[in-house]
Amino acid sequence: MLPATFKLCAGISYRHMRNMTGLRKNAMVAIHHELYKLAGPGPSNWISQVHRRNSLLSSQIKEEGYNEEEMSYLKQGEDALQKAIRILSEQDGWTTETVAANGDKVLSKVLPHVGKVFKLEVMLEQHPDDLYKELVGNMEQMGEWNPNVKEVKILQKIGQDTMITHEVSAETPGNVVGPRDFVSVRCAKRRGSTCFLAGMSTQHPKMPEQRGVVRAENGPTCIVMKPCAEDPNKTKFTWLLSIDLKGWIPKTIINKVLAQTQVDFASHLRKRMANNVSVEMSPTW
Repeated sequence: MLPATFKLCAGISYRHMRNMTGLRKNAMVAIHHELYKLAGPGPSNWISQVHRRNSLLSSQIKEEGYNEEEMSYLKQGEDALQKAIRILSEQDGWTTETVAANGDKVLSKVLPHVGKVFKLEVMLEQHPDDLYKELVGNMEQMGEWNPNVKEVKILQKIGQDTMITHEVSAETPGNVVGPRDFVSVRCAKRRGSTCFLAGMSTQHPKMPEQRGVVRAENGPTCIVMKPCAEDPNKTKFTWLLSIDLKGWIPKTIINKVLAQTQVDFASHLRKRMANNVSVEMSPTW
């Protein structure tokens, strides 16, 4: 059981939290607790900040105003976030898959009932807010700068923090792995200066399986963007990837492809952010 003091700080005494059902309230407390452990500021900072941020973190947990389908998507997003954070919180048992020359690192771990998951750890020169704006606010533009992605389309938004997306991946070089598509529920949260973008596969009436395209599955996945302790204008970027590509592909090939995909993503993201800065600094006439 969580300490009573944490329950108080998490805002259970607030009216909008009291109005939740027991299960929804417990889920909200669990999310607060896991975000607190992963984001990592001291207890005094957490206590002083929680009143201001509690409404943002819980904005999608309110049951008023959502139909049954929307509530189902909200629950799936919450589940993906909780599962991903629990995986990332466990520091033991990770094996190094690859380390790039610039220090970018991909680790892996085999988990019961989940399978093999991958974790990218890199340091980026941008502030988490700038990265969050690019990856969440400009999500549908990802195909413009990431050659591993053909298209990202938002099918439905639910409130400020939850959306359903359709993504189409490009084939790998030599078509070792052909194009795949995904339908995902994504849950974006902030805890102080740390940003979270979690997701998992779902179904949506606007995007049934397409003929000739393999519908792959993912999740739980999660990107965590946290200011670097030495320089808060830089970001410690972590990406948890759990994916089932489907089809008859040897595991050795899948492991190699997924690890390389994460390394490539970091490289493409750096170039995108550098180009954004160049555009902002270009003179206007």
